[in-house]
Amino acid sequence: MMTPPPAPKLPISLTANPRLSSWVRFTGEGRVAISPGKVEIGQGIVTALAQIAADELEVDMSRIEMIRASTATSPNEGVTSGSLSIQQSGRALRHVCAEVRQRFLVAASERLGVDAARLEVNDGMISGPGNVRTSYWELAGDVSLDHDATAGAIAKSAVKRAVAGHSVERIDIPDKVFARPRFIHDAALPGLLHGRVLRPDISGARLVALDEDAARAIPGLVAIARDGGFAGVVSDSEAAAEAALNALRKRATWSGGEPLPDEDDLAGFLRCQPAQTTIIDTRTTAATRQHARTLRRQYTRPYIAHASIAPSCAIAQWDGDRIHVWTHSQGVYLLRTDLAIVLKLPAENIVVEHVEGAGCYGHNAADDVALDAVLLAKAASGRQVRVQWSRHDEMSHAPFGAAMAIEIEADLDEDNEIIGWRHAIWSNGHAARPGRAAQPALLGATEIANPYPRMISTNPPAANGGGGDRNSVPLYDLPAWTITSHRLLTMPVRTSALRTLGAQGNVFAIESLLDEIAALRGEDPIAFRLRHLRDERAKDVIRAAARRAAWKPQRRSGTGHGVGFARYKNTGAYCAAIAEIEGTDEIRVKRLTLAIDVGETINPDGVVNQIEGGAIQATSWVLKERVRFDGTRITSTSWTDYPILTFTEVPAVDVEIIQRPEVEPVGAGEAAHGPVTAAIANAVHDCLGVRVRDLPITRDRIIAAMELAS
Repeated sequence: MMTPPPAPKLPISLTANPRLSSWVRFTGEGRVAISPGKVEIGQGIVTALAQIAADELEVDMSRIEMIRASTATSPNEGVTSGSLSIQQSGRALRHVCAEVRQRFLVAASERLGVDAARLEVNDGMISGPGNVRTSYWELAGDVSLDHDATAGAIAKSAVKRAVAGHSVERIDIPDKVFARPRFIHDAALPGLLHGRVLRPDISGARLVALDEDAARAIPGLVAIARDGGFAGVVSDSEAAAEAALNALRKRATWSGGEPLPDEDDLAGFLRCQPAQTTIIDTRTTAATRQHARTLRRQYTRPYIAHASIAPSCAIAQWDGDRIHVWTHSQGVYLLRTDLAIVLKLPAENIVVEHVEGAGCYGHNAADDVALDAVLLAKAASGRQVRVQWSRHDEMSHAPFGAAMAIEIEADLDEDNEIIGWRHAIWSNGHAARPGRAAQPALLGATEIANPYPRMISTNPPAANGGGGDRNSVPLYDLPAWTITSHRLLTMPVRTSALRTLGAQGNVFAIESLLDEIAALRGEDPIAFRLRHLRDERAKDVIRAAARRAAWKPQRRSGTGHGVGFARYKNTGAYCAAIAEIEGTDEIRVKRLTLAIDVGETINPDGVVNQIEGGAIQATSWVLKERVRFDGTRITSTSWTDYPILTFTEVPAVDVEIIQRPEVEPVGAGEAAHGPVTAAIANAVHDCLGVRVRDLPITRDRIIAAMELAS
């Protein structure tokens, strides 16, 4: 007896938010309001989601208005992270809009007396035989969307989509190009007050005493807020707020801080801390080849700052016991949860509304500054208070991407073929976002009179892509492996989600060692990878990148070429990268050639933009970025101390998309970082003959590697 096919299921975001009216509504001006729970953080998601809605509703893109996420009205889609917006919000919207379209066709059939199957929709106008017609907007009063979605709605097939799969102009770009206020930093509301928060330079220090007299003499001061170790000022201008803050700082007394690790021996620090050890994955096989040697290699990456071009900013306002917050948080509902805990208020008393910020992928200080604004606004008699962190604050108090030490042991036979593989990671957890625990994850919550303990970062479960262990399980067909994660249970340096979490470090390590083994065998590194892969989509991106880069070009003195590959989270986008570098004791990346497979490509230009941006950011991480600190404080608190890639150093980036319209789409935003990191590292070896296994690859690291090799 044949097993019946499984019943259709709703997409995950729609299961959590099934009401159709929370996603789509038709307005009286001939427009369609689309309200996703994911937010625009520069990745172009509002444009891609609008394309999906336009296709399923069969309306022109110009009719669509994308509504910013708000806890007052929007579906709760958690956090915008992990390259999941297309997978989660896109699939939900496709399903919702398909069902909404069908409901309107049924209503039009009843009104026009024509079988729904004979009706067509063209830019929201519904027509049928005999020139009968109506529209979404004429029927809007008769068709209720206050119904839960049903699992049976059928979206259009890929061949019938007119908008998805094509590059369209980004919805968010015109405001940014023409300097129209779109970022929260640009808000200029009537009567807006400005706040600043006093924080220590010494890591872990707590405010003990504060002389407020000098600050109260500053013209324009409105209030000084104090709650235990939390203190700040509210003024009628930014200049007055800065002056009052400086006056407070001169009269502040702090407790002793907490020691920081030795930044020149991060691996030693990470490997000796108390940790939670987890076996991530194992594979065993009967030994058929004799063990001849073991390669043991250690790779490290430092703490990395988000280094957003604009520091974090938020606006808050109290109205009695109700609060309105404007923020560039990537998770408005999760932030609301933590605010409710800290303020001891019902969540429904708090509205958190998203406004774009000027750049971040990951958990920076956007949520922290929102609590700062709320605590300061409590002293502002109902007026709105805008708080913007300084560059110094951003680079010293925001969460960092966790440092990692990775050790791989590869067992080889006499022909240098891999017969065993052991991969171990030592790292803090990579996630301490708000709203996911019984205690808040916000900085201000650790400073108030009844403080909450600093949350020790954890790792998402492997089913969600993992954290420090992300991309640690080889996609290659190796006969045996053991993957182990050691998550630190202490956290002297605050860590949380940075773009790709642990994937960048793990791909760097895996791909570096594979290159080394290929060299031992005298085998081309691309041929070596292809021989160890079964997944044809994986092979296709490697072949496409190699073909596009004309692998392997004639080597010139002072140049090198390297390859890197990964499938993000082993479940997402496939990406291969080939780096061309120039260098002797300093490295310059000249060209990056990438191939990407995200399944169905909603907006090809958007995918290319994401891969280009990720490739350039990865180049900056590989060559320059490293959080610096001494025994007591973070010292890389300016662009001088924390250099990032400059425009003159940006490599040429060439991207090829492998189109697969029949395959469900996945995100592109984090796919490039690991492959580009590995490709640059492998190109350095090709160029200089030495392997640098500690990021960033600086002049000093190259010289040290040369000395070790000699």
